[in-house]
Amino acid sequence: MVDLEFVKNEEKYWEFIRELRTMDGVTQGFIEQQGITFEQQQEYMKKFNNNFYICLYKSIPAGYIGNIENDIRVATHPRFQGKGIGSFMINRMIKIYPDSYAKVKINNIASYNLFKKCGFKVSQFVSEKYYVLEKN
Repeated sequence: MVDLEFVKNEEKYWEFIRELRTMDGVTQGFIEQQGITFEQQQEYMKKFNNNFYICLYKSIPAGYIGNIENDIRVATHPRFQGKGIGSFMINRMIKIYPDSYAKVKINNIASYNLFKKCGFKVSQFVSEKYYVLEKN
């Protein structure tokens, strides 16, 4: 998509990531569901800033993707979902981190379908809570 940019995370995006991560309708998709304070986000980003990227749609933050120890975490803002942004971010991320995998909640059909669309498949069931998807 011509209007999409994949940019390195910067401090100016930290609050966007926190707000998206804790947004109703988004947080339910994550395995760990908890509130994140501004201070907690600052500390986390100081440690992992270089592991995250932002997707800009016409220069507006539309989603983020991160890789911590090869585990992908991805979120697209609800108003930008269904536009190919999630698959754009995953496909860009696996070029940087080719051994990446994703932990996906069993009932998160949207994430499962997104990773499947990007060539991932279930490699193991970890618990009744989630499974691991790896690139074919």
